[in-house]
Amino acid sequence: SYKLYANFDNIAGLTVRAKVTMAGVTIGKVTAIDLDRDTFMGRVTMEVEKRVNNLPTDSTASILTAGLLGEKYVGISVGGEQALLKDGSVIHDTQSALVLEDLIGKFMLNTVSKDAK
Repeated sequence: SYKLYANFDNIAGLTVRAKVTMAGVTIGKVTAIDLDRDTFMGRVTMEVEKRVNNLPTDSTASILTAGLLGEKYVGISVGGEQALLKDGSVIHDTQSALVLEDLIGKFMLNTVSKDAK
């Protein structure tokens, strides 16, 4: 296997040993979660199987949820660049976890705003 890194604004619920998938197929796991002290973002270290050694450098990493309230995992979407990610590379295009509490708060705030009018 080889290591890839990705920085996220919000990791919310992702844990070490969470799966890393592509097209619904498990290709690795999360091995570490840290705070990047320079950017104040969550830094995820992933271990990806060697058989998946042809990921383009513009691939995207997203934190996804299995089911409505299920476990969090990292999903990788393939990009189109010719250059490939290698051991120690960073995936720059990331999408943070969807936080249910934030969605409920936005919905409630929107409902209150409409009632006030």
